[in-house]
Amino acid sequence: MFQLDLKSRKSIYEQIVDNVKELIMTGILNAEDKIPSVRELSKTLTVNPNTIQKAYRELEYQGYLYTVSGLGTFVASPSEVPIDEKRIGEVKEHLRESIKELLYIGCSLDRIRKILDELIEERSDWNDKGK
Repeated sequence: MFQLDLKSRKSIYEQIVDNVKELIMTGILNAEDKIPSVRELSKTLTVNPNTIQKAYRELEYQGYLYTVSGLGTFVASPSEVPIDEKRIGEVKEHLRESIKELLYIGCSLDRIRKILDELIEERSDWNDKGK
């Protein structure tokens, strides 16, 4: 379910946050799905429970998860996830740099548009699988 890279520059906590987000965005985890408890995930990943708790808290803060006392932690509905304008700006800048790199290696603007269209189409497929 989760992939951790102990050699990565990213902290374990950040990797867990990214992994959960990816599972949600690809439709592997759907709204209202229960996710493993802090203790369960800690044992599975052999990671300190405090690290898992920190990641879950961050995901709750970002609106991806919510906790019900006594029942567990669940995936929030996409409509409940707030739009983070700062994060949108970061992703936009990342896209800008990636497009510059594609131009540098010789891709035409038409080819770049086709690549973007393919990626958007893949995302449409993910949404269909999640429904």
